[in-house]
Amino acid sequence: MEQEAEAYVSKAAALMACVLMTLSYVGILYAPTLILRLPPPASLKHYLIRRFICAAISSIISLIFSALILPIRSWETSNVLGVYGIRADHMWQAAVFPLFLTSLMYAGSMVLKSLLLLNSWTTDMNNSGGLSLGCIKIVLWSLRAQMFAVASNILAWRNFVVAPLTEELVFRACMIPLLLCGGFKINTIIFLCPVFFSLAHLNHLMEIYSAQNFSLLKASMIVGLQLGYTVVFGWYASFLFIRTGHLAAPLIAHIFCNYMGLPVLFARNKGLVSVAFVAGMVAFLWLLFPITRPDLYNDRTNNCRCLHGYCSWN
Repeated sequence: MEQEAEAYVSKAAALMACVLMTLSYVGILYAPTLILRLPPPASLKHYLIRRFICAAISSIISLIFSALILPIRSWETSNVLGVYGIRADHMWQAAVFPLFLTSLMYAGSMVLKSLLLLNSWTTDMNNSGGLSLGCIKIVLWSLRAQMFAVASNILAWRNFVVAPLTEELVFRACMIPLLLCGGFKINTIIFLCPVFFSLAHLNHLMEIYSAQNFSLLKASMIVGLQLGYTVVFGWYASFLFIRTGHLAAPLIAHIFCNYMGLPVLFARNKGLVSVAFVAGMVAFLWLLFPITRPDLYNDRTNNCRCLHGYCSWN
């Protein structure tokens, strides 16, 4: 049954606060060059580090700004962090269950990756005369090299650390409690919050426009696809945050989705991929509500630490 929170803030004020946080998140990225008049970064690494710092500052500003508006009854650290879903309790549930649920949408992708990996291993074993200790060492060394390559890649830090963390803090942890305080219904919030999330990604338009040889049609198609994907993911992330009251749930789902990219629906000459995708989506829809039951993530759903007790939503 859908729950409507008691309004502590006007709906107009809650919406305006969300708009301001969205503008802040995007606008501050351009502050070093447009406001501080700093010279252009010398490399991609310096450019991204500058953006990391800007995104972190914007997230801190949003946390402080929303805290001043929200009717926080106790300023104890655990209570304030709990409002934003930053909690240490039920951590393994918030990490494992949403990750498993999200992975079901990528069943086709994981089957395809497994088939490609199996073919690669088979080829290596045939070239080395079968399974041997040397072959195993080569595989382990390759995995180790890939892990170090990812850890030292500045783009990986953007995709798997900075972007998910700052976006979930601003667009879920800060905005959803504000919209609840504005008296919006939960279903409305789930569909409304991703609008701000997707609009924040419009700043990529000019970058994609220049990368596509200044073709407005190609850039618009790419940005349109990105906006559609971010809206759908935003629905899911908002759903996870409200159902669990735990920021770790949408954060881990966000990191996993960034790693996997768009789900693979089919692959040439590999019908098993399509079967896996369909089966995964059926399982995802079947388990969506049971595996996100609020009582799995909270000791007392009738008196939980979430603002307005929204984790009691059934």
